[in-house]
Amino acid sequence: MATKKELTEQALIGKYMNYVMENEHFPSSIYKFCKEEKIKEEDFYKFFGSFDTLKKGIWKAFHTQTISLLHKNKDFENYTNKNKLLSYYFTMFEMLTLNRSYVLFVLKEHDMMLKNLEQLKGLRKHFKDFTAQLVENANEQKNLKILKQPKGVFSEAAWFQFMFLLRFWVKDDSPAFEKTDAAIEKSVNTAFDVFDNTPLESIVDFGKFLWKEQMA
Repeated sequence: MATKKELTEQALIGKYMNYVMENEHFPSSIYKFCKEEKIKEEDFYKFFGSFDTLKKGIWKAFHTQTISLLHKNKDFENYTNKNKLLSYYFTMFEMLTLNRSYVLFVLKEHDMMLKNLEQLKGLRKHFKDFTAQLVENANEQKNLKILKQPKGVFSEAAWFQFMFLLRFWVKDDSPAFEKTDAAIEKSVNTAFDVFDNTPLESIVDFGKFLWKEQMA
């Protein structure tokens, strides 16, 4: 006799995303969602305490899968920081493109206003940890303290850059999102050129400016 396949976090996320896209609205309650998807409510709570935490978990999963794919390339660890960040962006936006219908639906609910961006909190933490590690690895190779860069400021600047690119991708209607690819390459190349010659605090201000321009 075949046994029922045990529910996993990834499977639960898939069921939720499919539900949202097929019904074009969010489920009204965990009870009704579980009933329709034929899963036990207690199994839902093994992974997420609410729909809000599930939404955050989806963005965290995008990041986790992106990092996993990057590390499958044995040469990734030898990349420069610029190429590591480029690889991250290209891979992440490929991941988002595979799930574009869902991502656009959840981001356009409130036109990417602050209330809607609450779901990105988990991603923000993991993204900043990733970019901070890039700086930390680079700092380890520098003997003089004055040459070392503050990883917190760098990661914050990178987050503003990611938000700018996300907003750009949402509006991009070019074939294969080629304009987003160009924006990724240009923004990363420009950022690293400026990092070498400008205080990082100025980069954060520049990132905020780009974000506000996209929000206008």
